[in-house]
Amino acid sequence: MPTLHTARLTLVPLADEHLELEYELDSDPEVMRYLTGRASTWAEVEAAHRRRMAVSPGFGFWMGFADGDFVGWWILRPPHGPDQPFVDGEAELGYRLLRRHWRRGYASEGTRELLRYGFADLGLDRIFAQTMAVNTPSRATMASAGLTFARSFVSAEDYDVVLPGTEQGEVEYEITRKRWLREPG
Repeated sequence: MPTLHTARLTLVPLADEHLELEYELDSDPEVMRYLTGRASTWAEVEAAHRRRMAVSPGFGFWMGFADGDFVGWWILRPPHGPDQPFVDGEAELGYRLLRRHWRRGYASEGTRELLRYGFADLGLDRIFAQTMAVNTPSRATMASAGLTFARSFVSAEDYDVVLPGTEQGEVEYEITRKRWLREPG
């Protein structure tokens, strides 16, 4: 995976040396609010790190830094799971930022760079992102990066904990290569 650059971010491929940064991010209950509803333990982050490191060639996790300061991570990976059946030429996009970097435009900036990488370098046909319907900040990030609402659905995932807002379902936003070529960045 290449190192990617934006005007303010350097996105480096995830490596073992980033485990403590992942823990800093995932141990904040507000960051994890719409994912698990609580802070992750060290053991959970270690297990997640191993899964994050084992992705298909060209895909993966990038750790984002602004002037050397850790901001968060971005992901581009093949679809997986009951709500994301595998379709060749498609990828899921995601991001997670430290709270002190929220509302600074970093999430959208990193997302736009992964869209560019996915369409221009990997030749993908469609990139999508999913979140809880009540996660309005993430939905705003998706929209500001150029993704548009594709569908709402009830997740088929079997969650250990039901989070507040789960009853309102999930949403998916998307952008196609064709549309991105007409409206890049």
